[in-house]
Amino acid sequence: MSSKLTKSADESSADGVVKTTNLSGDGEFVIVCEHASNYIPPKYDNLGLQEDELKKHIAWDPGALAVAQTMSKLLNAPLVEQCVSRLIYDCNRPPEAHNAMPVQSEIFEIPGNKNLSQEERDERIASVYTPFKNAVSSCIDQKLAEGRNPVVITVHSFTPTYKGEKRDVEIGFLHDEDERFAKGLIKSFALETDIYDLRLNEPYAPIDGVTHTLTEHALSRGLMNVMLEIRNDLISDKASQLKMANQLSQAALEARAVLVKENSSSSSANQTITRN
Repeated sequence: MSSKLTKSADESSADGVVKTTNLSGDGEFVIVCEHASNYIPPKYDNLGLQEDELKKHIAWDPGALAVAQTMSKLLNAPLVEQCVSRLIYDCNRPPEAHNAMPVQSEIFEIPGNKNLSQEERDERIASVYTPFKNAVSSCIDQKLAEGRNPVVITVHSFTPTYKGEKRDVEIGFLHDEDERFAKGLIKSFALETDIYDLRLNEPYAPIDGVTHTLTEHALSRGLMNVMLEIRNDLISDKASQLKMANQLSQAALEARAVLVKENSSSSSANQTITRN
């Protein structure tokens, strides 16, 4: 991977740890995929893990990037993706989080993350988290400078079974303090298809420390947002990934349209009351 910073109208990368595509997309969304890759730079020696272990969910979110890429195209929205494994640094966690560089993921111990010195932690923060954070901020700020208020959507996947326990939920719509878009999206999605088990704040919730990107980049700017969690057996091949991305994109457009209309109507009513 190149260590040079390159920029064009459609793509930018920084030190091989973050990639932004469709920068010129003029849609009303910004898509983020923090757990897009299971790549471990050679200097980390696979963190002491076997190759087959790095293919598991512990290292990334299988299927999530493909869904995010298609949504980026369908919504004509910029996409920011993390290009190294979350085991090196989980960019959906703040530097102070104990699991930003996890010593254990699910039932697997991560030898290369044990007993990290503060210097080693600081190096990962500076080389992975900071460039990713800056890329997301830059992308959103560009939208704001254009006079837009983008909806921030983060795309993830989760395992059907976690620590031996089967999960019935198929798609989770997660939110922190701002529930507007998560509730609007789950409603719009349910109107499109009733074949999925849809739930708010499952299989994870803010108490699990999974809403960092939403709070850091969307809540801080007053932007609507949602974190999508898709059970990975539903997006295991190209056909299912494309289908899911299409359904989510259509629902996202409809949900935003409804919320914008409601907000406009509310603002008009408030102005009438003020004049009277």
